[in-house]
Amino acid sequence: MSKYKPYIISLLLTFAVAVLGGIVTYKGRENYMQLIQPPLSPPEWLFPVVWSVLFILMAVGAARVYIKGGEVISKEIIIYAVQLIFNFLWCVFFFGIGAYLFAFVWLLALIGLVFAMTVLFYRVDKPSGLMQIPYLLWLCFAAYLNIAVYLLNY
Repeated sequence: MSKYKPYIISLLLTFAVAVLGGIVTYKGRENYMQLIQPPLSPPEWLFPVVWSVLFILMAVGAARVYIKGGEVISKEIIIYAVQLIFNFLWCVFFFGIGAYLFAFVWLLALIGLVFAMTVLFYRVDKPSGLMQIPYLLWLCFAAYLNIAVYLLNY
């Protein structure tokens, strides 16, 4: 059981953030759906599917890095936790408050954090770093959607 403990803890913490973000997103969904949507907007059902996969990859990568790092709280795990907080707060800014331009700037900071996390993870455990690339790409796509929503509606 102790072999899987870092994975279980990482998945639980990561999905706790995901659930909180999902609650905020769900509550702001009605306002968002009334906005002019940018070209290339995916269907609504795709978002929870993609985010579930990305959160699993994040959590597994973080657990692997934690294990490889000698089970200490390293800078890699700290940046992981910080980017999770930034991820959640983006939901608050975009869906909760509707501060679309601020959310875009916040998202750029999140992309920077995730890029740094990806590099740090890669240095400790190559598969863990590679697992973060889909997350980084999705965030770049989300940045396009975010700024487009702002530009089309304000």
